[in-house]
Amino acid sequence: MGIVVAIDGPSGAGKSSTSKAIAIRAGWNYLDTGALYRAVTWVALENNCIEAAEILKALKSAPIRFVSDPNSPDVFAGDTQITHAIRGTSVTENVSRISAMPQIREELLVIQRKIISQAPHGIVVEGRDIGTVVVPDAALKIYLTADLDARAYRRENETDDKSVDVKSSLENRDSIDSTRTVSPLAMAFDAVEVDSTNLDLDETVERIWELLRQRSLLGLPIVAILGRPNVGKSTLINRFLGRREAIVEDTPGVTRDRVQYECEWGGRRFIIMDTGGWEAKPDGISVQVSAGAEIAMQEADVLAFVVDAQVGALDEDDILVQHLRKAKKPLILIGNKVDGEREESEAHGLWSLGLGEPYFVSALHGRGSGDLLDHIVAELPEVGGAQTQDGYRKVALIGRPNVGKSSLLNALAGENRSIVDDVAGTTRDPVDELIEFGGSIWRFIDTAGLKKRANQASGTDYYASLRTQTALERCEVAVVVLDASEPMTEQDLRVITMVEEAGKAMVIVMNKWDLVDEDRRNQLDREIDRHLDQVEWAQRVNVAAKTGWHRDRLAPALRTALDSWEKRVPTAKLNSFLGALIGATPPPVRGGKQPKVYYATQAGIAPPKFVVFSNGWIEASYRRFIERRLREEFSFPGTPVQVAIRVKERE
Repeated sequence: MGIVVAIDGPSGAGKSSTSKAIAIRAGWNYLDTGALYRAVTWVALENNCIEAAEILKALKSAPIRFVSDPNSPDVFAGDTQITHAIRGTSVTENVSRISAMPQIREELLVIQRKIISQAPHGIVVEGRDIGTVVVPDAALKIYLTADLDARAYRRENETDDKSVDVKSSLENRDSIDSTRTVSPLAMAFDAVEVDSTNLDLDETVERIWELLRQRSLLGLPIVAILGRPNVGKSTLINRFLGRREAIVEDTPGVTRDRVQYECEWGGRRFIIMDTGGWEAKPDGISVQVSAGAEIAMQEADVLAFVVDAQVGALDEDDILVQHLRKAKKPLILIGNKVDGEREESEAHGLWSLGLGEPYFVSALHGRGSGDLLDHIVAELPEVGGAQTQDGYRKVALIGRPNVGKSSLLNALAGENRSIVDDVAGTTRDPVDELIEFGGSIWRFIDTAGLKKRANQASGTDYYASLRTQTALERCEVAVVVLDASEPMTEQDLRVITMVEEAGKAMVIVMNKWDLVDEDRRNQLDREIDRHLDQVEWAQRVNVAAKTGWHRDRLAPALRTALDSWEKRVPTAKLNSFLGALIGATPPPVRGGKQPKVYYATQAGIAPPKFVVFSNGWIEASYRRFIERRLREEFSFPGTPVQVAIRVKERE
């Protein structure tokens, strides 16, 4: 089963059109669970069935089948296509009654989960209880809503029957869906609410797509590096990665397996697949190596064919070219080992392969590699075939040594997962753990403590600090663990600064609270006022990891921080707020001239980034004032907020 996106919400919120648009864009499957309930209702009406047992019997003779193609999501009852019939008035009037029957919901739950499990890459599922009942572990849960007037207006434009009071019908449907005893309409606790009242379809899709991209749920494109043995494929990959990962040796055939590495260039992430050398007439282990290269052609989204430009094209290359053409995928011809202009002029013979313009590089010296990467990125599809994330939210446990990070992890997991010892710094390597906690599964990263500043550290402590930095880059929310029983240290504050500078959501855990007495509590309050005033927005939780006291408060704090981290403010609301703010408190005069603010926009999420456009530079103090008022107006607990000024002269 691939990635599951669950989209719930009331009738008329735009779930169907939004879900289909996302599924088409991602190349995924699509499931309208509402259509399944309508199909059952149609079967019941056709067979004059009233009781659940009668309906289930009728379904055995006319089983429901849903085609998961978002371009043509047809519904069948037996051999009869009922895609349009289920949208009739009689079905609409009876679907809420029949869908409230527990036996019917159980039967359809089995059908829905079977369809979802058969999706190879991903599926967008829309309905009213997807995130809460059907797929509670969906990678992304969206609660799509809109006000009643907006939903009624949309439904009126969709229906041909103008005699129906659409608004009253929606009100009645909302009442039934939200008050039924079985699976009432409700927002999942870990869902992201998207209000589409003032958004068109494209804007709604873009909001959800932004979340998919930010959480790395969209498949990364795969670029397969193909060619004969010893043409420099692994050297080229190391050049792309900027480090020595792929094994390089002068002996041909060192790379035998398909190995994948994640690469980033120009803001685009993709997978580089290193393959063994392809041979036209393989023997021995070369048979498996060549077969692996041919499998790579099938799996990849872009094919990069590497030729040794100093040797030129051989007969074997012509045979491989025929295979590459049959793949019918974007193809890039690379002439390697071109160290200078003289070699480049001699390498133009590669045009004879008939694969278009060859790109000349020297993998060993880096010549031409940047231009080649630009071209590769230009050929990448928006969504590729490599799934890199499983949808679990990533949490980094960081802090100086012996503050109780591993003990906290063990308290959450309910068992000893990390080595715990009173000797400071016993956890040296990051330990990733999937932990079911607070009703969700989280990916916790327990890291070695930061004993000193990185440039002062030595040996294992130095490398542990680097690994902690890596864990911080990988995570979405950082749990900074402090020892509440001891005074805050410079290193504690440095860890907090690292999180803020990395732009991650943050929860500060005051651990060892069972050791805090009244005197220490008063002292701690003064330390918080003095040292943590710059991160007043951070969520704070007091726990005792050894006893498990208050550990249940961590999950709500994490969710609040992540919700804020991914929050988007509608542009209209943002500029309405900014206009009122500037009207009451204009920016300070600078150099005898007062800057004029034109408008603002939210440039991104994770963390929220706001750009304010003005005709002159605005002081840093006023930027902080804007950030503070943004927090007061829209509330961003648990996340840093970035405000930038862009000077733009009016034309």
